[in-house]
Amino acid sequence: MFSLGGFSRGGEYERKTWDVLIIGAGPAGFTAAIYAARYGLETLIISKDLGGNMALTDLVENYPGFPEGISGSELTTRMHEQVKKLGVDVVFDEVVRIDPAECAYYEGPCKFTVKTANGKEYKGRTIIIAVGAAPRKLHVPGEEELTGKGVSYCATCDGPLFKGKKVIVVGGGNTALQEALYLKSIGVDVTVVHRRQGFRADKILQDRFRESGIPAILDTVVTEIIGKDRVEAVKLKNVKTGEETEMKVDGVFIFIGYEPKTDFVKHLGITDEYGYIPVDMYMRTKVPGIFAAGDITNVFKQIAVAVGQGAIAANSAKEFLEEWKSKNGE
Repeated sequence: MFSLGGFSRGGEYERKTWDVLIIGAGPAGFTAAIYAARYGLETLIISKDLGGNMALTDLVENYPGFPEGISGSELTTRMHEQVKKLGVDVVFDEVVRIDPAECAYYEGPCKFTVKTANGKEYKGRTIIIAVGAAPRKLHVPGEEELTGKGVSYCATCDGPLFKGKKVIVVGGGNTALQEALYLKSIGVDVTVVHRRQGFRADKILQDRFRESGIPAILDTVVTEIIGKDRVEAVKLKNVKTGEETEMKVDGVFIFIGYEPKTDFVKHLGITDEYGYIPVDMYMRTKVPGIFAAGDITNVFKQIAVAVGQGAIAANSAKEFLEEWKSKNGE
């Protein structure tokens, strides 16, 4: 029976049934774990990595409490430390499937089975999906072949390799401008390529970008990334005139949004046509006992939003379990 009063630090993780299984260790998953643990729910996180996209962000300037900003990696470390302090462990693995519980939901909390890439299985009475979204790709010739060979989706990770070299940043939102500014700050010769005439980034970032003097090529898309063993050039096309040009570069940094990582739950019927998971105001999905939080819900993609949703999801999981307990006289 689930333990609203007592919290266990783990033991044989696969043999027990967890009150809350959290998939993903980004801001939403970490926050859900903090709240669930404080409620006394036996909680486990399963994740491929720590921090998700937050960990890859050079500087977070819009998270409350850090007026001077904080690196995404440091914020990730602090959240992880807080989770560990509460006794919640992270199993480093990739979830490949969630099997629906074989019971009628009115009969009580069911045991969902979470299967991982390493062949492990974990049982949970409730599930909180907080896997976030992966960087969207251009899907142009040369991108896949040259990923890791000059094509990157993380300036913090790979930027230092391009000091003194010429790169382009593709995109026009907050992340694209922020990462372009970061690349310039470490000595990279950077140019921004954006398919529209105007940027979509916050005004403060646009102002900072203009002051930086970083050149921008607007109304332009990348049609091909050229190189044999390394990126050597890109083909560009002006979307208004149709003019095509070739630009020699050493690297291509792509920041054009994100795609949800939800293939492992599509069989449950809880995703929309784009792969995101719609939720109500309580972070409930279409399947009772399964909740979702963070970028995977396709709301305003911000750390602060993910944190709030993680807290709501944990509270809803608690109430879901409490309701069953009350109906059954436990």
